[in-house]
Amino acid sequence: MKSGFIAVIGKANAGKSTLINVMVGEKVSIVSPKPQTTRNSILGVLTREEYQLVFVDTPGLYKSANRLTDIMMKTTDDAAKDVDFILYVHDGHAGIGEGDISLIKKYSSGKIPMAIAYTKTDIMPKENIASDAKILYENGVTCDVFPVSARKYHNIKKLEAYLAENMPEGEKVIADDIVSDKSEKFMVAEIMREKILLKFDEEIPHGVGIVINEFKRKDNGTYNINLDIVCEKANHKAILIGKQGRAIKEVSSFAREGMEKFLGAKVFLTTYVRVEEDWRNRPGLIKDIFVE
Repeated sequence: MKSGFIAVIGKANAGKSTLINVMVGEKVSIVSPKPQTTRNSILGVLTREEYQLVFVDTPGLYKSANRLTDIMMKTTDDAAKDVDFILYVHDGHAGIGEGDISLIKKYSSGKIPMAIAYTKTDIMPKENIASDAKILYENGVTCDVFPVSARKYHNIKKLEAYLAENMPEGEKVIADDIVSDKSEKFMVAEIMREKILLKFDEEIPHGVGIVINEFKRKDNGTYNINLDIVCEKANHKAILIGKQGRAIKEVSSFAREGMEKFLGAKVFLTTYVRVEEDWRNRPGLIKDIFVE
């Protein structure tokens, strides 16, 4: 039996969460086209008869902009220090620049073994794969590179087999029926945030947080969920609510459906929108929004 922890690291929107969701076979991380979609490290667990892979999803790599991004970068760096393997996810469609090489070399220079998942190969010219591999090699990057497409499931099984082979011998560290270490409350907040990011796209910046005020399972099996959507500006609040409240009703309905699918039960959802200026630099609010 082989088992181990794998830190999944890479730039924002490289496809880290999508890759983990596909490999694990369950939705354990939210996915949207926006940066800062993943704010906490989320475990995704893939258990087979011969091995267990425990993925640690991490926030995307950014330049420091505020207290929140500082926390996110520390989360990523901490995750990279206490694992058995690092899987660096690179958006192949975006090409390879000096900044990419610098980041890859930063995480491959330590004692922890690393491989590169070169993603989104289904939407890029195939000849770019070989040329980018050559660029990496010429710049001193010697770890294995796996061109993959999570959307098309291309090379996913091959990557899984490679990761399993590189895990240490040992017993399972997570029970067979667990696919994530995060609570239902945490995942409900993530579902709400995902639906906001998907619906409003460029209208609302990524500075939106979710505060869960009530998360209660009733005796009949249904859930009462009351939450605040926290934004940074009054005009963002107006966009989120929409004319005659239509936007907030639509996104809340969208989120409620996702919550019911995840929880396997009927959900009574109440949502409010409030403005907290510059909340990403306010430790107290950051703590409230980082649901455990």
